[in-house]
Formats: sequence, structure tokens, C-alpha cells
Amino acid sequence: MPNELQLLGRAVKQAQYRQHRALDSRLAAVGTTLAQWDALRAISRTPGAAARTLAAATFQSEQAFGTLAGRLAALGLIERRPGTGRRIEHYLTPSGEEVLSAGHRIADEVLASCYANLSEADRSTLLDLLERVDDSR
Repeated sequence: MPNELQLLGRAVKQAQYRQHRALDSRLAAVGTTLAQWDALRAISRTPGAAARTLAAATFQSEQAFGTLAGRLAALGLIERRPGTGRRIEHYLTPSGEEVLSAGHRIADEVLASCYANLSEADRSTLLDLLERVDDSR
């Protein structure tokens, strides 16, 4: 029989899984995936960043992010430019900005639905608790 910590870990994973499925499903309507939209978000937050930085920000390996960035560039959503040395810098294109913006609207709707059963105070407490868990690493 699982102990309380195992149940907690599973509950967190289950909530994340439901949230990701809902986001991926809805983002398809604007022609993107959760992984692609997350990469666009990371590039938007740190324009000109290298793949290593963006891979870490999106919880991917550098190789996986490189493959994803290649797809995003082929779709015309990002631009990859030479930087210093071997560094490749990443920037959003106007089309990438549009997809990112549409994704933000979808994410707001999906997340509001995912957390609808929690009061604002409960959501704030949950965020605080998860940040404390993350800080304890």
C-alpha cells in the first residue's frame, strides 16, 4: 500500500498530466503543441538565448530542444542567428509572437478550468507550497 508521500507525488503528477493534456489539445487549434508553445514562451522571456539556456527553461535536453527549434524555424515561428563563437541565438518571428499570444489566451482558459475548484487563497497556498518544494532541492 502506497504511503502518504507516494500518494502526494502521484496526485501532483496526475494534476500535471491532466493540465498538459488539456493544454496540448486546445493548443492544437492554433497550430501548435504544448512543447512548441513552451519553447516560444522561453524564447520570448530571453530573446537571443542559446539552446542550452532554453533547453533548461523548458525541461528538455539540448538535443531535444535543438530538434524542436529546428521545427519551429521551419514553421517560421523562430529565427536562429549566429552568436559569439559557436553559439546560436533564438528569436521569435512575428508569426511566433502571434502563436505565443494565442497560446497565452488558451492557457489562461485551460488553467482557470483546471483550478476552478480552488479559491484564490487555495491557489495562492498551493503555489507557495510548490515553490517551497522546488526551493528545497
